[in-house]
Amino acid sequence: MAKSTIKVRAKAKGGNATVKALMKHPMETGTRKKKGKLVPAHHITEVTAEVNGSKVMTANWGPGVSKNPYISFKLNGANKGDKLKLSWVDNKGGSDSTETTIG
Repeated sequence: MAKSTIKVRAKAKGGNATVKALMKHPMETGTRKKKGKLVPAHHITEVTAEVNGSKVMTANWGPGVSKNPYISFKLNGANKGDKLKLSWVDNKGGSDSTETTIG
């Protein structure tokens, strides 16, 4: 199995959880030139989070997000021991996901 491109940490406190994730991705806009030729667009278009199998967050991204994007968000009602799955899909059909237990 290939190494995940997503590093995620999730900590619960008082019925809420804070999720922090770093995703390794080139995030090319399609407008940058290299040696006189355009570098094709290659960027994450959707990030989703699921807690215990239920989708709790969807973020739709475009080419304006920087290389190796970082995301942080809070989840209401998440508790220590819940299973968190974070996934992304890019404009070329690539995808990755990772799962962790909320600590």
